Amino acid sequence: MDKYDIFTRALEELKEQGLYNIIRRIDSAVGPWTVVDGERVLNMCSNNYLGFANHDRLKQAALRAVEEYGVGPAAVRSIAGTMRLHEELEAKLASFKGTEDAVSFQSGFCANLASIPAVVGKQGVIFTDELNHASIIDGCRLTKAERVIFPHRDAEALTRSLEEHRDAPVKLVITDGVFSMDGDLAPLPQIVDAAEAHQALVLVDDAHGEGVMGAHGRGIVDHFNLHGRVDMEVGTLSKAFGVVGGYVAGKREIVEYLRQQGRPFLFSSATTPADMAACIAAVEVLEESDELVRKLWDNTWYFKQELGRLGFDTGASETPITPVMLGDAKIAWDFSKRLFAEKVFAQAIAYPTVPKGKARIRVMMSAGHRREDLDYALEAFAKVGRAVGAV
Repeated sequence: MDKYDIFTRALEELKEQGLYNIIRRIDSAVGPWTVVDGERVLNMCSNNYLGFANHDRLKQAALRAVEEYGVGPAAVRSIAGTMRLHEELEAKLASFKGTEDAVSFQSGFCANLASIPAVVGKQGVIFTDELNHASIIDGCRLTKAERVIFPHRDAEALTRSLEEHRDAPVKLVITDGVFSMDGDLAPLPQIVDAAEAHQALVLVDDAHGEGVMGAHGRGIVDHFNLHGRVDMEVGTLSKAFGVVGGYVAGKREIVEYLRQQGRPFLFSSATTPADMAACIAAVEVLEESDELVRKLWDNTWYFKQELGRLGFDTGASETPITPVMLGDAKIAWDFSKRLFAEKVFAQAIAYPTVPKGKARIRVMMSAGHRREDLDYALEAFAKVGRAVGAV
C-alpha cells in the first residue's frame, strides 16, 4: 500500500459524494464583473460588500505606503514589526467601532486564535453557539478550557448553561454577529443580558457585520446599540474592507493583554504597509459617507425579493448574505456550473462548510452591483433553477 493511497481514496470519495470543492481562478481585479478562469463573469459570491477590493482611494493609499515603507516589516509586531501604520489603523478602528482600544492581526482567523485561548485560560468555561465560524471552533480547540455548545441563537439555553457554571473563574460567551452561511443575526441584546447577569465576558465575531450593519457600517454592536457592553469585537479586514487582516476591538485592558499574550501577535510576522494603508483608507471612506452601505442594502432587498418571487428559498437570512437553499450537494455544484455557463459566478457551499443536506448557492451582494447586473443574475438563476427543478 502506497503511503499516499489514503489521500487518493479520500479525494475520490469527496468527488463521489459531490463534496469535492471546485476552486476557480481569479484573473483580474475583483469587482462586479470579474475575469474567472479566463471568462468575464458577473461576480455574485465575493465578500466584497462595498466594492473596496478595487477602490481607487484604497489602491492609491497602498501604493504610497509601499513607496514610503517598502513591502513588509520583516518582523513580528512585538520585536521590530510595529510600524506607525499599524498604530494608526488600530486607533482609527477603535474610534470607528466606539471602543477603548484595538489591536490588529494577520487575519480575522488569527484574531480568534489569538484572543480565545489568551482570555479564557485553563480553568475557564467557553459558551459558544453551535453554528459559530470555524475560526472560533479552532480557537476553542486551542484551549484546555471546558466548552459548552448552546443551540443556535438560543439565549435561554445559554442562560441555563451560565447558571450551571456560575462558579467558573472565567466565563466567555462567543457568538458570530452575522452568521456567515445563513445570514441571520445573533440575538445579541439577550446574549449580553445573560452574560452580564452571570459576570461573563462576551466576544462577538463581527466579520460579516462591519461595513454592513449599523450606522456607516460600524457593525453589529452599533446596530443593537450595545456600545460598552461587549468586551471584544473580532473583525476581519478582508470582507467589507476588501483587503486582508483582522483585529480585536474592545476594553483597553483586554486589548493590551492580547498584545502581551496573543500568540499570532507574538509569533507571526506583521501585516504589510500596503495592507494597513488600504485599510486606513477604507475606514476613512466609511466615516465620511454611508452611501455605499445604503447602496448595498438597496441591492440586497431588491435581489432577495425577486428571488422569492421566482420561488427560491433563501432561508433565514436578514443580511446581504443570501443562501439559495438546494439541499443536495451534487445539485448545488451542478447549479453552480450551469450558472457559470450563463456567465454568473456563484459557488456552491456544501459539507463540511454547512451540514449535510443543507447545500446551497451562497449569493453575496455588493454595493458595486448595478440594477442591470442584478437583473442579469436573476434571469440566469431562473433559467438554471427551472433546468434543475429547483423552482
